Amino acid sequence: MTRRFAKYVPLFSLLLLLAGCSPALTPIDPNSGVWDKYFVHPLSVSMDWFADLLWGEYGLAILAVTIIIRLIILPLTLKQYKSSKRMQEIQPELKKIKEKYKDDAKKQQEETMKLFQKEGVNPLAGCLPLVVQMPILIALYNAIMRNQHIGEHSFLWMQLGTKDPYYILPLLAALTTFLQQKMMSSQMNPQMQSLMFIFPVLIFVMAMNFASALPLYWVYSNIFTIVQTYFIYGPQNKGGLTK
Repeated sequence: MTRRFAKYVPLFSLLLLLAGCSPALTPIDPNSGVWDKYFVHPLSVSMDWFADLLWGEYGLAILAVTIIIRLIILPLTLKQYKSSKRMQEIQPELKKIKEKYKDDAKKQQEETMKLFQKEGVNPLAGCLPLVVQMPILIALYNAIMRNQHIGEHSFLWMQLGTKDPYYILPLLAALTTFLQQKMMSSQMNPQMQSLMFIFPVLIFVMAMNFASALPLYWVYSNIFTIVQTYFIYGPQNKGGLTK
């Protein structure tokens, strides 16, 4: 459980970091440094471009940017799923190694690494999509908060630059997070399934304190993941990743 939980630590850290961030009101300057030039500014310009293309709707522009971001990291996500599947398959062998070398931690580690190499399993592969998303999500937060146009627009019932006064969006963010994890529950051990309740609550609390545009991104991203997970792990795709 400890090893599996460890890969979620960066997400907790990211959420806490964002929670402590005050709205960044400084104008985006692409010439001020690497962060603005290569992360924040491109995302901000992309949302402006898509908004012009999509009838001035920044809510749809965020959807377009979300889809692009998720498609970019899709190869890493597929690798994560494959690695997770392979890790499940070699669990009996890992258990044998632990029992055989329970009194020799060094030998146990050596044999475990040999097994990983033999089976082509990378235990860190599951962390890659999260690591890649962290700077993107922080940059997106900055792009949203520092893009004057977004704050001036509304989408459906919400003002994108302010918190959702009806808490509908935080509820949707929490619900889609729960559904996303529920679909992945077959890949979790019983202890890890407890996180199915922790993360939605954490997401709800975070979403309550952010401008609506950012939780909207979470909702879009969660829906993308739900659809993606269905096609990867759905009944018609059983074993598809292990072929």
